[in-house]
Amino acid sequence: MSLKRNSMQISPSEDKIPVVESASSPQASCEGLYFGDGRRKIDYVLVFNHRRHSSIRSASASVSRAELSVVSNGNFPPTARSDAATGRGQPASVGEVFMELGNARGGEPMDVADQEMQLIRQEFEANLLDAGLEIERDREVKAHGLSFTRIHAPWPVLCREAEFLKVKVPTKTSYELKEETGFGSRLSSVWRKLNQPFQPKVFHQDHGSTKFLSHCFSREKLHLYNITSKETFFDNATRGRIVYEILRRTVCVRTCQTIGISTLIAKGVYDAAFPLHDGDYKVVGNLEERNDRQVLHEEWARYSAFFKYQPIDLVRKYFGEKVGLYFAWLGVYTQLLIPASIVGIIVFGYGVATVDTNVPSLEMCDDRLNFTMCPLCDGACDYWHLSNACGTARASHLFDNPATVFFAIFMSLWAVLFLEHWKRRQISLSFSWDLTGIEDDEEHPRPRYETILLHKRQKKLEKMQKKKKNEVTIEKLTWKDRLPGYLVNISSILFMFGLTCSAVFSVIIYRITISALMAMNPDPEIKSNVRVTVTATAVIINLVVILILDEIYGYVALRLTELEIPKTETDYEERLILKAFLLKFMNAYAPIFYVAFFKGRFAGRPGSYTYVFNNYRMEECAPGGCLIELCIQLSIIMLGKQLIQNNIFEIGIPKLKKLFRSLRDKKSTPKERDEEKPHQWNLDYALAPFEGLTPEYMEMIIQFGFVSLFVASFPLAPLFALLNNVIEIRLDAKKFVTELRRPVAVRAKDIGIWYNILSGMGKLSVIINAFVISFTSDFVPRLVYQYMFSPTGTMDGFINHTLSYFNVSDFKPGKAPLNSQAGDITFCRYKDYREPPWSSDSYQFSKQYWCVLSARLAFVILFQNLVMFLSLMVAWVIPDVPKTIVEQLKREKKLLVNLFLQEEKEKFQLIQSFFVKDATLQSDSQVPNPSQGLPLPGRYSTLPIGQTAGDGGGGPRARCRAASFSQFSGDLSSLPRKENSNSKHTAV
Repeated sequence: MSLKRNSMQISPSEDKIPVVESASSPQASCEGLYFGDGRRKIDYVLVFNHRRHSSIRSASASVSRAELSVVSNGNFPPTARSDAATGRGQPASVGEVFMELGNARGGEPMDVADQEMQLIRQEFEANLLDAGLEIERDREVKAHGLSFTRIHAPWPVLCREAEFLKVKVPTKTSYELKEETGFGSRLSSVWRKLNQPFQPKVFHQDHGSTKFLSHCFSREKLHLYNITSKETFFDNATRGRIVYEILRRTVCVRTCQTIGISTLIAKGVYDAAFPLHDGDYKVVGNLEERNDRQVLHEEWARYSAFFKYQPIDLVRKYFGEKVGLYFAWLGVYTQLLIPASIVGIIVFGYGVATVDTNVPSLEMCDDRLNFTMCPLCDGACDYWHLSNACGTARASHLFDNPATVFFAIFMSLWAVLFLEHWKRRQISLSFSWDLTGIEDDEEHPRPRYETILLHKRQKKLEKMQKKKKNEVTIEKLTWKDRLPGYLVNISSILFMFGLTCSAVFSVIIYRITISALMAMNPDPEIKSNVRVTVTATAVIINLVVILILDEIYGYVALRLTELEIPKTETDYEERLILKAFLLKFMNAYAPIFYVAFFKGRFAGRPGSYTYVFNNYRMEECAPGGCLIELCIQLSIIMLGKQLIQNNIFEIGIPKLKKLFRSLRDKKSTPKERDEEKPHQWNLDYALAPFEGLTPEYMEMIIQFGFVSLFVASFPLAPLFALLNNVIEIRLDAKKFVTELRRPVAVRAKDIGIWYNILSGMGKLSVIINAFVISFTSDFVPRLVYQYMFSPTGTMDGFINHTLSYFNVSDFKPGKAPLNSQAGDITFCRYKDYREPPWSSDSYQFSKQYWCVLSARLAFVILFQNLVMFLSLMVAWVIPDVPKTIVEQLKREKKLLVNLFLQEEKEKFQLIQSFFVKDATLQSDSQVPNPSQGLPLPGRYSTLPIGQTAGDGGGGPRARCRAASFSQFSGDLSSLPRKENSNSKHTAV
């Protein structure tokens, strides 16, 4: 087959360039992880799309343009494309040869936008070549559809960038880790044997008793590192991060004045950029030959592996430190939910065991006491007996008992222990992953920040040109540039708070109106189930509203953060997290706050109720208190939110997006090679893009709030959170391994701002639980009655003590029951501490009310101070850094100093040997005359270090100086280096 060279004529010398094999070679088609030659690994992939144009009508428009693209890294001189290929008589990309077959894009000219995009891509990829990267493009340039640019980083580039990024790598020197002795050693051995069935089968993971010293990579110290193979010395995640750093800071000056791949993706020049997965996740063949992705899928991302520990080291190796820290944090959180769940079950079990002996519940269920209660609504409702609320009282005791106070204190201390344990675990992981002492990577401005700054510079330049001035330099945006965004943010967040409160108020109106309507229903069965029906339906409505507003608030937080124009990605992420957390916190907990602290506080009393819209009475708590309703609200919202979000939002919606994306790509891509097995870059592009860990953290932080903030009302919350998290870990793992593109490995020393949020919620939980126990439950009133007002010092008579009297003759006209079946009633009872009708201060707050209020406030203060003191004690007793880590860090520093001192000594000896050899050669070739004042040959061997011979004669100067430690541990800039085109991209 002859090749028709339309775009340019290739000189005979250029015909000898080794042609890159097609990407469909056997080896590449099997793996899809290498260039066409089957040797160079694909470290990164850039994807762009040839858009289908409506002007193309002919059948030939869909025919691909066959083109071989051979891209090197500057090993041969640049060539120039003809005008037919490039549309301009400028040199093509360095080291790039095009051989076209057929018509370009079916003979149809490219539109202006596509030409601009192509020029930007050409400049960008030419700069990547200048940076030393090697590129392989698709063999076929399609008239429309996806095209892939594959990138490989050779060994010199990896070394240069690893030194620039201060990547820590293992040296040849290792040391023995300190092992426990005596009883501790035997206990550890037994524990390892018991844990063996729960350990993942990660064969290549080293858990030995030795550790290699690590040091920041330096090209001058290659002999110190344990380099067995240049291809595997840097793992795939590190190679991908190195290439991403080059992509992130590569500029396009001539075409669009932008920097970095993120800006180009935002501009639509590229559709996506990502590192490749390590192949298919399905295991085929020998288990011993599994790649890391297959190991993670089999041992981590399967629901059947729920009982196993997470292979955190392998997760970090494959996805990077940031993702590894998230899963490590989630694992620690889930593990510590086990003791909290056990204690919660015990507290709930205590309530079940004592419900039949609880005096207040027995009094409420006793028909002989005959407490006649005031009507629950005006006119239509009749008087009723307190014994009708027996079931509510017994259910309330399951969660409102003396053990609840202990559990609230325990959970407050648990939150502190969790944070302290995580700090220690985080430091241990940092030591194990060689993150100690790393510096934060320098960040480039975000694309939007760059665009707005460029526009500001242009406007300023135009103004200065009119005034004929040229000293215009604008380096950053000021607060004046961001002021409109800040104002929109404040007003929008206030509006969202108002929207949340309106949603809660709407549900309150629903409860009030439905309660009144059901109470007026003549059916006695409907009347008897009013409270249960209204509570259940209102909570479900609350749940639906929360889920809808949750999605809206996530989008709103994203848009509001964009308006603030953050400069860097870190700044953007922190602002986004704070806004999203603030809005979602308000959305999730507003209904619960209402039930816990506001419901029933403003209802009034018989004869003087508070009305909404002049017709509907405000809600009241059940006779057993609002705690049981708070428990119902918390459990339904917590369980429903987790189940629906996990099963629909995290599983269903991503699958629908993937289906839509695959259908869209099938329509936009020519169907020419459907029979061939798709390459790995095609499979990875079909996966969902990685959008960060914020949604994952946010879900768990909101759950942490359910577990800690209102745990006094629902002791089983830790148990449900534990069951959810066991599934959540495997669900997230499966999503990362099988459904998401591989994220860039990002270094991170900690979980960032999320730790501060957790710490703040832990402190807030102490205050909220104190108020829940004091004001929502009946714990404090029981204590006050038992020790201040009980004649016998027991709980006998407590229910009668909490009920006040109301004279039915004091009802306003039309408010008393219209058709009462209760007979002749003089007084009815209602739950409050007020003076009786026969008192001179009738219906005013009684002395008992003020005693109970004082006791409640005193309990809040005592509880907060006690728990805060215990929390500080726990934080003080537990050191942040484990003692073993401190000792190992000291030992590593000592060994590193000894290693480099030994290297310095060897270099000094080498310099001395060269000096002595040079002096000997000169003494043999030239015998100096002592009368001329030249040094004798024998003096060379005894010349002091740093001292040179005299300048009186023509003999050579001799200098021998010992190099300092800092010189040999850093870059030896004094050594001559060969300058080439690859070094102008990044100065290291």
